[in-house]
Amino acid sequence: MSASVQSLDATVEEAAETEALTDGFHLVIDALKLNGINTIYNVPGIPITDLGRYMQAEGMRVLSFRHEQHAGYAAAIAGFLTKKPGVCLTVSAPGFLNGLTALAHATTNCFPMILISGSSEREIVDLQQGDYEEMDQLAIAKPLCKAAYRVLHAEDIGIGIARAIRSAVSGRPGGVYLDLPAQLLGQVMNAEAGQRSLVEVVDAAPRQLPAPEAVARALEVLKGAKRPLIILGKGAAYAQADEEIRALVEKSGFPYLPMSMAKGLLPDTHPQSAGPARSLVLKEADVVLMIGARLNWLLSHGKGKTWGNAPKKFVQIDIEPKEMDSNVEIAAPLVGDIGSCVSALLEAMGENWAPPPADWTEAVRAKKDANIERMAPRLQNNNVPMDFHGALGVLRTVIAERPDAILVNEGANTLDFARSIIDMYKPRKRLDVGTWGIMGIGMGQAIAAAVETGHPVLAVEGDSAFGFSGMEIETICRYNLPICVVVFNNGGIYRGTDVNPTGGADAATTVFVKDARYDKMMEAFGGAGYYATSPDELRRAVNEAMDSGRPALVNAVIDEAAGTESGRIGNLNPQSVVAKK
Repeated sequence: MSASVQSLDATVEEAAETEALTDGFHLVIDALKLNGINTIYNVPGIPITDLGRYMQAEGMRVLSFRHEQHAGYAAAIAGFLTKKPGVCLTVSAPGFLNGLTALAHATTNCFPMILISGSSEREIVDLQQGDYEEMDQLAIAKPLCKAAYRVLHAEDIGIGIARAIRSAVSGRPGGVYLDLPAQLLGQVMNAEAGQRSLVEVVDAAPRQLPAPEAVARALEVLKGAKRPLIILGKGAAYAQADEEIRALVEKSGFPYLPMSMAKGLLPDTHPQSAGPARSLVLKEADVVLMIGARLNWLLSHGKGKTWGNAPKKFVQIDIEPKEMDSNVEIAAPLVGDIGSCVSALLEAMGENWAPPPADWTEAVRAKKDANIERMAPRLQNNNVPMDFHGALGVLRTVIAERPDAILVNEGANTLDFARSIIDMYKPRKRLDVGTWGIMGIGMGQAIAAAVETGHPVLAVEGDSAFGFSGMEIETICRYNLPICVVVFNNGGIYRGTDVNPTGGADAATTVFVKDARYDKMMEAFGGAGYYATSPDELRRAVNEAMDSGRPALVNAVIDEAAGTESGRIGNLNPQSVVAKK
């Protein structure tokens, strides 16, 4: 070999040694950070363990959970709270499937979320050759989320993450799946070229202005109302158009009904709030303006006895055109983002908007006052063992005294009663089971709420609901989060009094261990445990826990006979005619 050739080879080798390189791990990190995503909810394992380590080393906050589903619920509610996609990172196959439930939940609830999962190599998966945790994850995810992408080459990581972000937050938000095969993470490329391949997403969720004629049509319908009603859904809370929505409600003078996660957009004590008169206003209203709410099962699909016999016209604000006429005719669809639509209505209303007829607003006020007065003694009882009303009456006062605290709520009776009993005063302070009514969101949502907002969290759980995610109290303690969990313990699903109809030794299908001490679980991980058997004890325990800012759990003993089958949706349980004979 000539000296010149040897010299050339040496020069190439030297250049290769000194060339700055990057890899798939760091390109994923750089792409997320470039787009302002700095918090990750995950469960470590093959092939993403090192990705989590590198993320933490690069200054990202990486919170490791005990189960992927709860990490996913955390990411989903982070999206709701921040309007940026929450990111859940999982291992392949089983871990991916665990996270998929939360991804479908995010899509159903219109929460922006990205599930990033490691996966097996394509050439082995496609030939079904039996790779470690082999699964065609992209194909499985597609039907359950808004969009799904797979990245095979390091130079495409930037565009892949950009597409996932834009898909998650644009239009109607939802869940997005991003598949990262293990081989991708170790791929190496020139660092400068890698940096150029990254994409900073510009205007990921652009405003969508309503058509002027649609605004005029909606206004004409609203002007003709004799018994108007506004319904605020969690989409209105997500929009963060709080001032505009409040201005519209107050300018219109219409009574308003907040769905559970919209509570606090205006204080529940606002004079126009019709929450305590829900049955009346749904039955008697003649014109209903829906803002970020859907006429799904939570609103009885807009028909049936819930809505009475009075003819109704609906005005609906939604960013998704296909939502219109989904159950009943929408007289005035207003398609666009909520902030733009509400602002357009406000401007078009002018300065001389006539208030609704006084006989309607007075009827709503009278019904509301009567129901509040009727409920008051039940919320002040000091029964031992506690019932739901006495216990929730205590927590109602706790939230009134701490309006910045975030309330997470799940269960059957625990959820149903709390929705109507605990007043909220600020937006996005109530987080619960959402559209599917899914159990298990509690600890994941509580963790994300504390992490994303820095505010204290009160998680009010039925004992059955707590069981889905209870092990995450170790996660709460590990990160020393200001979360107080209250478990309403009545010893069973719905109640603790059912018996095995055979007389056998097995407990009834809905009954748990008697006198369970959930507070001892929290103590085992270093948090504070409290045991409360009366409203007075509950009040002292919760206030002490909230004042401490430390992880805490209050085991609130509820009468085992308290509670009804399936809470307020027992009518959805099919009944056996044969069993009744």
